[in-house]
Amino acid sequence: MLLELENDNLKEIIDQNKKVVVQYSATWCGNCRIMKPKFKKEASDNEDITFVLADAEKFPESRKLAKVDNLPTFAIFENGEIRNQVQTNKYDVLKELISEITSN
Repeated sequence: MLLELENDNLKEIIDQNKKVVVQYSATWCGNCRIMKPKFKKEASDNEDITFVLADAEKFPESRKLAKVDNLPTFAIFENGEIRNQVQTNKYDVLKELISEITSN
């Protein structure tokens, strides 16, 4: 499932879903735009995981759930807790991160 945040409610989504992968991005971020289709592909390939696109500038409360100091940042949450995160524009690094929660 792929969701795009429309409100600053990422915490609710994380609490309601066992496995969540978040892409923190911003409209001005070129690397974010490059990674977005790859993120969407992973969402379609892993339908048992909730994927969320979160604008790090529009949603400050959602941003606080991970350490976002560079974009794009990808974070994985499991059972309501952050498990890991990476800041990358490399698809293989994103796939490796996602594999951490697909193996459980």
